[in-house]
Amino acid sequence: MVAPPNIVLIMADQHRADFLGCAGLTGALTPNIDRLAATGARFTGVNCQGPLCMPARASFMSERYVRDHGVYTNWAEMDPSWPTYVKALGAAGYHTAMIGKAHLYRDDTHQAGHVDGLAHRLVELGFAEVHESGDKFSTGIPHAYTDFLRGRGLLEAFKQHIADRSYQGDNETGANATKRVPMWDATPMPLPLDAYFDQWQGEQAVRWIESYDGERPFFMFVGFPGPHDPWDAPSAAREQYVGVDLAMPRSTSRPQSTDAGTYGRLLDGFLWLSDTETMTEDAIADMRLAYAANISVIDEAVGRIVAALAATGRAKNTWVLYTSDHGEMAGDHGLMSKCVLYRGATRVPLLIRPPEPHDPLVVDALVEHMDVGATIRAIAGAPQIPNSEGRSLLGHLDGEPPAAREVSISENWGFALFETERYKLIVDEDALTPCHLVDLKSDPDEDENILSDPANASIVEDLMADYARPFLATPPARPHKSPFT
Repeated sequence: MVAPPNIVLIMADQHRADFLGCAGLTGALTPNIDRLAATGARFTGVNCQGPLCMPARASFMSERYVRDHGVYTNWAEMDPSWPTYVKALGAAGYHTAMIGKAHLYRDDTHQAGHVDGLAHRLVELGFAEVHESGDKFSTGIPHAYTDFLRGRGLLEAFKQHIADRSYQGDNETGANATKRVPMWDATPMPLPLDAYFDQWQGEQAVRWIESYDGERPFFMFVGFPGPHDPWDAPSAAREQYVGVDLAMPRSTSRPQSTDAGTYGRLLDGFLWLSDTETMTEDAIADMRLAYAANISVIDEAVGRIVAALAATGRAKNTWVLYTSDHGEMAGDHGLMSKCVLYRGATRVPLLIRPPEPHDPLVVDALVEHMDVGATIRAIAGAPQIPNSEGRSLLGHLDGEPPAAREVSISENWGFALFETERYKLIVDEDALTPCHLVDLKSDPDEDENILSDPANASIVEDLMADYARPFLATPPARPHKSPFT
């Protein structure tokens, strides 16, 4: 009898889909992730369900749209009673372990104690074992990484670097918040590379694999804090990119917010954040170098995780998946950060490598990020979870591809994106009005909003009738008011 396979899911934070060598980005140094693609499947058309951390992660866990689960901003949290794919894995006999960054609740609501004391919240969501380390910004509540830095005498330098680059202001929406440095600041973290957060996080995953001696198959979620801003890859990580011709954005054409209806308010917010007077071409290039260097640190950790599976004799019975919660604009359209509904922000990498090497497979079909949870359940033989909208992707690797999705949906701050093979339509969810239309066939870089062209009126109406109105017939959950709609 074949033993149930182990499953390792690696999730970076804010890693856009095209910043990989295997995705064709000139200059990207990601040999280990590229190796996953060379022996498995790479999916190019994956939209996260919301280009913002906690909404995206809540959809990933629950296999539900943001419309339904109500984690509408980074100030709402998952209800621990919700069904999750991780709970289903536990029901199927898996030992479920969480290592690294989860970002499924707000660390900043807890002003005392150690992050380990909050592990019960992740246990309630299905993880039997929790080793959470928070993110780059959670310096106010101790966790394993800050304990490590304290032991190395590096904690104060780390905390000062983060404090100098974090947001200030008390507006919960962030609409009036400012940063102490520009969003594109790429000052290196003043730590040695072996003490950098993502390098350390990879080492924790390796140690867990080496020490696991349970009899049950395991599911291990490894959450990396990077390459999320601040763009602070240490100097030693940046050095490998010296002299490398790293690709610049395909288009820096800035969006016209005046013809985008209420969605224009969201664009205005990020146009303000990406002030053209100081975000020069050199600044974008430096940010992208630091971003790529951080991804390379994670890539090296991926290589060590895969090597640890081989060294412990588990490689031939372990699936490895790599993805991210959402993307990053990285200078596309003159913008930084996420939240807007361009592909730079909504598209995420997804690589699935089975235990036995597979001929390299590239799948261009539309995929929704919550399909990953459904795929992991299928690998494990785990039960369906109530109200799941996810669809297993295993058929692509088995030679029997599932029916393609007609539309992929991503939502943020009261706006919904409906993407088909050819068109992208952005809709104000509350007013149920179209705001932005792109023809991806003639305009793959998403430079032109063609909504106001009378020749496209029937296209807009068809998209509204076929997708937007049926989807929004269920009123979106709104625990917080949007600052933009």
